[in-house]
Amino acid sequence: MPHTGHPADNPAPAASPAAGDAVSDARRALARALRQVGIADFTFEARILIEDLAGSSDTLDAAAASRIQDALARRLAGEPLWRVLGAREFWGLSFCLSPGTLEPRPDSETLIEATLQHLGERRQEALNFLDLGAGTGCLLIAALSEFPRARGIGVDLSEDALATAAGNAARNGVAQRAEFRLARWDEGLSGTFDLVLSNPPYIATDEIARLDADVREYDPLLALDGGPDGLDAYRALAALLPARLAPGGRAVLEIGAGQEDDVCALMTAAGLRHLRSHRDLGGHARALVFAGEM
Repeated sequence: MPHTGHPADNPAPAASPAAGDAVSDARRALARALRQVGIADFTFEARILIEDLAGSSDTLDAAAASRIQDALARRLAGEPLWRVLGAREFWGLSFCLSPGTLEPRPDSETLIEATLQHLGERRQEALNFLDLGAGTGCLLIAALSEFPRARGIGVDLSEDALATAAGNAARNGVAQRAEFRLARWDEGLSGTFDLVLSNPPYIATDEIARLDADVREYDPLLALDGGPDGLDAYRALAALLPARLAPGGRAVLEIGAGQEDDVCALMTAAGLRHLRSHRDLGGHARALVFAGEM
């Protein structure tokens, strides 16, 4: 069917915010532009962009307008909001992102909630933490923020991720208690840990092409691809966890949809005890907690 030329059929592109615009007008302009390309949370995203990029004045200066125009162009091209801004909040803390890191997501906060439920009585002890597949460092850093005497090691295969995690530890005031190492799983480590955290790659290889574009095109493949059945990482974890958990220690693992039974079977076959499955805000099993000793 040919276009009629009616504005409802062919809305004119929304104008980008410009220098001299009132911040309130710029926010509305952003919202219109985002809505036109079908972004569902256009009001929320416009507010976040303005809060992050507009500065403290009621009117946009040239630098703020340029920042906002650049961010809008990237967002309209499909780049996720938090990638555009370069950071995302997790557990009330701010984490910088990089190409080698997953974007921290609210569902993963379930692991910190589970940690507090299972180790909360030991918050003032000098515990040792391990984060396998550290990424931005969000899990380790959030845990250290809740356990002021704990120390932790974050391990990753990506040098980019490790540099980002180290920066995030400094950004959030735990750099003196966090160490980041380039390694595969627990290679080169010694000793045992009171808490082992992991959000490993758990997407089956064939399913990656069907992921949402903001995940498929912007999150690193290394952090997504869990092998043919999505369980390769859990097999590796099952092999190492019994020797890495200290007496009274806990392993808290993130899983994907439908993986609870398979991951529990792998861990119990390795001699671990499944203590509890914790559900995320959507009601899905997200964090599995295991203990080593019988």
